[in-house]
Amino acid sequence: MWPSRWNRVVASRHRFVRAFLPLAACHGRSVSAMEIDVVLPCLNEAGALPWLLSRMPSGYRPIVADNGSTDGSPVIAADHGATVVHVPQRGYGAACHAGLDAAKHDVVCFMDADGSLDPADLPIVSDLVCHDRADLALGRRRPQGAGAWPPHARLGNMVVASALRRRSGVHVRDIGPMRAARREALLALPISDRRFGYPLETVVRAAEAGWRVSERDVPYYPRTGKSKVTGTVGGTMRTVRDMRKVLAS
Repeated sequence: MWPSRWNRVVASRHRFVRAFLPLAACHGRSVSAMEIDVVLPCLNEAGALPWLLSRMPSGYRPIVADNGSTDGSPVIAADHGATVVHVPQRGYGAACHAGLDAAKHDVVCFMDADGSLDPADLPIVSDLVCHDRADLALGRRRPQGAGAWPPHARLGNMVVASALRRRSGVHVRDIGPMRAARREALLALPISDRRFGYPLETVVRAAEAGWRVSERDVPYYPRTGKSKVTGTVGGTMRTVRDMRKVLAS
């Protein structure tokens, strides 16, 4: 009887180790120094990148997906230890997806490279995935200071989020730029948009696949430099238009 009992003990310990290792990896406690990839879609963000990359938490590996910058962003990113992926196809979604393709680890985060989000807040979102409390985790933006989120951009986001709730039943209040999920599962989703509709389509396809989608508040700051998208009415309108196409598909 003793060998059988010993085998059960060994098997139990193996099950414990298999359950624990993904959590350890998420917090950078495994053999590898980098366990979570962070995709940073980038277009002329030279002013924000040094601060942003210096704030990356231990165990988070930055991947700057450069979408044709002319201000030296790729060189700055590489000098600060980031992996740089050159993305010739223009579009926010194209940059995000190229970064996802280049990722190597199980959990992948996304966030903007303009300084509006603090990388130190990434665990607020990624921990939900690491601890298996969500399949897709989203950061709900909470503006910090004047100019962090212009009224026209906030209104456009409210309209899209409301339409998403009606369409899919996913109760989110923001289609924000900080999110986390498992890499292989994301790659399996049929996401076709390569423009500003990419974040929304990620949520739509995740909901269709029966994923658990959760949302947590994250601070949102005024961006570094001039906004190319939601800082202008025209940019916001283009974003809303792309997202409405996703909802209509």
